[in-house]
Amino acid sequence: MRQQVRAALVALSVLATGCGGCQERQPEEPPVTPEAEAPEQRPMPPRRVGVKVPMPPGWNAQVAQDGSFQFGPPGRPVLRVDLHPGQGSALPSPDELAQTMAKSFQGFEHSLEQKEGGEGFSLVRVTLTPRLEDGGMGARYPALFGARRVEKDLFLCATFPEVTADEVNLASEACRGIEFQQPR
Repeated sequence: MRQQVRAALVALSVLATGCGGCQERQPEEPPVTPEAEAPEQRPMPPRRVGVKVPMPPGWNAQVAQDGSFQFGPPGRPVLRVDLHPGQGSALPSPDELAQTMAKSFQGFEHSLEQKEGGEGFSLVRVTLTPRLEDGGMGARYPALFGARRVEKDLFLCATFPEVTADEVNLASEACRGIEFQQPR
């Protein structure tokens, strides 16, 4: 169990900081100097509202204390989604996601189940098995790592430990389907 919690923390920290390939491709933004403009003259950055994530029946969404979005049945998160505004051009390929995952989970046996990419998304499904301190192996569990570009923004997705293969498939569909809701 301790290995699975560690795996979740590693996965979430990878998502929170972005994948290695994502960070390398980020253009540097010039520093903002507040003294250059009066506060009333500074343009307000556009806020993203109306993000739509297709959830299976019975799932709900919550905003975690760290600002991430968590989706799953009530009381049990399955999928974590982190928004990286303006970083859509850093969408990693499925191969980059698989490499980042392999580096992040060096204390685990992992088998690549599926790599998938398309217009604006990359998904990697794996099975992770923690290596135990006594030389044995822990319980196997499926996992998803994904990225979705929507306009100029990047959404990074990952499943939590102890989810089922069916939940990983549902999370894959949710990550692939992230979009901005059109105004009514």
